[in-house]
Amino acid sequence: MKYILILFFVLIIATGAEAAGKGIPYAVNGQSYTGYYISPAPDAPLVLLIHDWDGLTDYEVKRARMLSDMGYAVFAADLFGTGVRPTEVKDKRQHTGELYKDREKMRSLLRGALETAKKNGANIGNAVAMGYCFGGAAVLEFARSGVDMKGFVTFHGGLTIPEGQDYAGTKGKLLILHGTADAHITMAHFAELAEELEDEEVSHEMITYSGAPHAFTVFGSAGYQQEADTKSWKRFSEFLDEVLH
Repeated sequence: MKYILILFFVLIIATGAEAAGKGIPYAVNGQSYTGYYISPAPDAPLVLLIHDWDGLTDYEVKRARMLSDMGYAVFAADLFGTGVRPTEVKDKRQHTGELYKDREKMRSLLRGALETAKKNGANIGNAVAMGYCFGGAAVLEFARSGVDMKGFVTFHGGLTIPEGQDYAGTKGKLLILHGTADAHITMAHFAELAEELEDEEVSHEMITYSGAPHAFTVFGSAGYQQEADTKSWKRFSEFLDEVLH
């Protein structure tokens, strides 16, 4: 699998992305990971981007480059490990399941990614975390950890609250962008999260998009819905303008 990852970054370079972004090898707790960093200018506000259950692929790189074009530095984290980019559903479930069962490891990987972004020049004091699907669930885990960030954003992300956890220590605002027709993460999960955030007095905004299924932002997927993708990206862009300086 490591050769697939190397080829992936070679292709990025071949398309001219080397002038703006690059693969970043790093280690967390002795394990090797490879993220992607892009920044349009020194001290640009940072978006920490967390991948879905496919791992860090060209989809996240494309989103990172879109954000860079808008003036944001982006560190796309790797929560699976260098060369680990599962293509079979059973493997995707295995890798995400391991992290769902070990929440402290998930948090340490998120902290490691943020620290790596800092080492590469990112301004982590003016930052937002965002993620897709599994990455959205990871972002909410980071929010519950009490990390000091300006905001946390999920696109069709997992919304359930693990037993024994809450949002009492959350810093920063939450933006939840969700498909009403999501059969995997239901509106019951959505409502439960809304009640929890209200009870804990966490500043939040939660939006659903009619007819949008799971993974509605993933270009070329069976679930892609252009209207929901366009609207959610617009609101995300506005949110970044509001919370980052």
